[in-house]
Amino acid sequence: MFYPPKNIALRPRVWLHAAVPPTENSPSRRRMIIYYSGRVQGVGFRYTAKTVAAGFEIVGTIRNLPDGRVELIAEGVHAELEAFRAALRDAGLAGFIQDERVELTEVQNGFRNFEIIRQ
Repeated sequence: MFYPPKNIALRPRVWLHAAVPPTENSPSRRRMIIYYSGRVQGVGFRYTAKTVAAGFEIVGTIRNLPDGRVELIAEGVHAELEAFRAALRDAGLAGFIQDERVELTEVQNGFRNFEIIRQ
């Protein structure tokens, strides 16, 4: 008897958010650097962040630091960056984060997409 192959892969998670409404004075793009500490390495933190980033109009990188923290650098419109930051916590990462240090700087336009940096 022939049994067709089954798809045993988990359904992909898709995060959708309300579009950031355009304004007359369109907000400028910013760079947000976030340092996460807590139990943030070895728990799928970077992979989850990359998956969540796909639902936002942002670019950047995420990487583990030698001191146990995770560094996330993202560029985009400020409202989009804040929505992404909230979505990370809603994606199940809030329980791993003990501290979150955020810096806003000028955009440097050095990224094409959002990717994980492996060292």
